[in-house]
Amino acid sequence: MGKRNTSRRLAMQALYQADLAKIDTKTALENITEADKYIPETLEFAASLANAAWAGKEGLDQVISQFSIDWSLDRIGKVDRSILRLAIQEIKMGDTPASVIINEAVELAKKYSGQEAAKFINGILGSYVRNEAKGKG
Repeated sequence: MGKRNTSRRLAMQALYQADLAKIDTKTALENITEADKYIPETLEFAASLANAAWAGKEGLDQVISQFSIDWSLDRIGKVDRSILRLAIQEIKMGDTPASVIINEAVELAKKYSGQEAAKFINGILGSYVRNEAKGKG
């Protein structure tokens, strides 16, 4: 469990750094992890999440825009946007229950952004999941 939690944190930080510094996620992840040791599975999962979210960011941003009513994408902070991209990408991958992913995203927001951001992220992700469930039902 800790591995995935750490992987999500690293992936979010890599997305944020890639977005801010205009670099690729591989370089960003290397920058973030160079000072610490992580087990290979943690780094692999972080890389797969970050790379998939970065590669699909245009589509992910469309999803975020669709569900962030009255908020344009550029109004959403880079940390919050990174968390949302990561969470939506992981939900789309379908390997982890959406409730777990949403909970982790909310915790990342509380730690790296703030309580209001956590509520905002929870609302967007909850709406996205409910919408996806209707589409599949």
